[in-house]
Amino acid sequence: MNSDADAPVDTATASVEDLQAQIQALEEEVSDLREATDDDGQKSMTIIATKGTLDMAYPPLILASTAAAFGWDVVVFHTFWGLDILHEEKSKNLKLSAVGNPSMPMPNAVAALPFMDSVATSMMEKKIEENGTATIEELIETSLDMGVDLQACQMTIELMGYDEDEFYDGVTTGVGAATALQHMGDADVQLMI
Repeated sequence: MNSDADAPVDTATASVEDLQAQIQALEEEVSDLREATDDDGQKSMTIIATKGTLDMAYPPLILASTAAAFGWDVVVFHTFWGLDILHEEKSKNLKLSAVGNPSMPMPNAVAALPFMDSVATSMMEKKIEENGTATIEELIETSLDMGVDLQACQMTIELMGYDEDEFYDGVTTGVGAATALQHMGDADVQLMI
């Protein structure tokens, strides 16, 4: 630290030159502090994806690909049902749950009927297609192409009995909670979806 910046200046008696020197010293100190705290200026984000329904697969992938488009370092750690998003076959058949969804325009008694999840899923898939919204598969490919690290929780892979070869090419497997926490601890933004 510059001792001139630490010394108080009596603004009533200080000359313009003294004040300018004080300002210059403070600007240099702030610049030094910024350099010391800035890694490389790149922001980072970790997202934990825990749900594998159609409506919950979109948020982590949209946020991840958007952040990557801004040049952020992005990791999406998929665990439990969130693994279905990375599974090549299951990701093409994700369902929308009608029960317990307060935004669903039907009462839970109707939503609980055996066929309503399929009806709700079909309606959402139709909207996605009509609006030209990217599919889950397209968002995964885009995310991977942009450098997003899509991670599959190793413990959950073993728990659910998945084969690592069933995931999309480019998905990082063999990742544990400790690795996810380490990235999360260093990230500028941490989200759990």
